[in-house]
Amino acid sequence: MTSSATEPLWETIALEAERESPLWAKALLPRGERELEPVFSPLGADRFRLGLETIYEGYLLHYGRPRLFAPDDRDTALLLGDYLYAHGLVRIAALDDPGAVGDLAELISLCAQLRADGEPGDGAVWAGTAALLGEGGLEPSRRALSRSGDEGPLLAAAEAAAGPDAVAAALDLHGVRSLESRR
Repeated sequence: MTSSATEPLWETIALEAERESPLWAKALLPRGERELEPVFSPLGADRFRLGLETIYEGYLLHYGRPRLFAPDDRDTALLLGDYLYAHGLVRIAALDDPGAVGDLAELISLCAQLRADGEPGDGAVWAGTAALLGEGGLEPSRRALSRSGDEGPLLAAAEAAAGPDAVAAALDLHGVRSLESRR
């Protein structure tokens, strides 16, 4: 489900991917089958929404159930996911906020590490990053998760910035889309 306020976001992601490659166009779900629900971008600043949802869609192509795309094979899914990661980072970089770009690079790296190690916590990283994108101060919380598996500091930071109800809603939506919950 989508609201008219978020519809241009989804159209932008879909149209730009479609224009970029016939493979991406082929992978697009028909309009009526798309699940156009933002997950983590509501936790952060409006100016980051398009970039965050673009990157998150890429993440879902790698590790979950995407909302806009259904590639025919795993190789196409990985390539499309990489394209969306890069495209989302370009969107954020265009906002001239190096701290936000660094936060997103750390997000992608830490989530890849967690997935490779078979460890939980990607939802906490997404929530903390989205809520505090570009504001700094995430490094100690990311380190606690990376070194000891402690999600608490990231979740507490996200809740302090965006509110506990908003974080809980985002994590619930993420749980539906993420493969982590299916292990």
